[in-house]
Amino acid sequence: MLELRHLATLRAIEEAGSLVEAAERLHVTQSALSHQLKDLEHRLGVALLVRRTRPVRFTTAGLRVLALARDVLPRVQQTERELKRLAAGQTGRLHIAIECHSCFQWLMPALDAFREHWPEVELDLSAAFSFAPLPALARGDLDMVVSSDPVENDAVLYVPLFRYELVLAVSRQSPLAGKKWILPDDITDQTLITYPVDRERLDVFSAFLGPAGKEPAAIRTAELTPMTAQLVAAGRGVAALPNWALTEYTEHDLLKTVRLGEKGVWRTLYAAVRVEDEQTPYVQEFLGTARDLCFKTLSGVRAVKGS
Repeated sequence: MLELRHLATLRAIEEAGSLVEAAERLHVTQSALSHQLKDLEHRLGVALLVRRTRPVRFTTAGLRVLALARDVLPRVQQTERELKRLAAGQTGRLHIAIECHSCFQWLMPALDAFREHWPEVELDLSAAFSFAPLPALARGDLDMVVSSDPVENDAVLYVPLFRYELVLAVSRQSPLAGKKWILPDDITDQTLITYPVDRERLDVFSAFLGPAGKEPAAIRTAELTPMTAQLVAAGRGVAALPNWALTEYTEHDLLKTVRLGEKGVWRTLYAAVRVEDEQTPYVQEFLGTARDLCFKTLSGVRAVKGS
């Protein structure tokens, strides 16, 4: 009666904490997910969830099935990995470049997890802050580029990882800290702290200031996110960063974040690969691992619908 898809569904609900988020992760509608649960409960003759709680709570019976999912799913996944390795051969290469400074925060654990399952794949990581990575990807010098700025190229496929909101980090004492959202004009008297890259590659310019024809009063650069956060907290400027990159600082009340515009500025992070490599088993494995870890470890990110 129980199927692997049922176990995967309960595991997704546990990790997401709600049926809405679980449905997004499983790429199904909430209605379809609810129907699947009701059908399973009817088959088993017991309720599995206490639905009117947030996060959703499992019944005693639900916890028993969830324990089975925790035990069985990793073993099934491990067997699938072994079969993929048999089908793909014992060697490969995955040289990755990232255009997102903050991405080191969650990408390194993904690399560590991948290395455990594919020790025979040559793995390398570099920061694409001082060179153009996409031409290097197309000619074969790189195998993957993590970027939020897709550039049309027939040889390259962009695989969406997740969506995130770009927010403005300000000091707790800043007059901007009390606003629900800001407008481009609000930054014209501020020092904007950015990573040391061309402004064309910075979302705050391309998606917020540029379309409005506005400029900050001054620009200051910082290499690392912790350094940027400390400067903001000290009132030395403001910075536009992904919401998930600032979680630890907002949780400790070191700084505040403000939405850029009433609806916010949402961006999608992609993994770019050559078209012919997208179905390579170890590339698929890495993409799956990266997605799983980002949803488990990052706050405020969303699944890309239809991906």
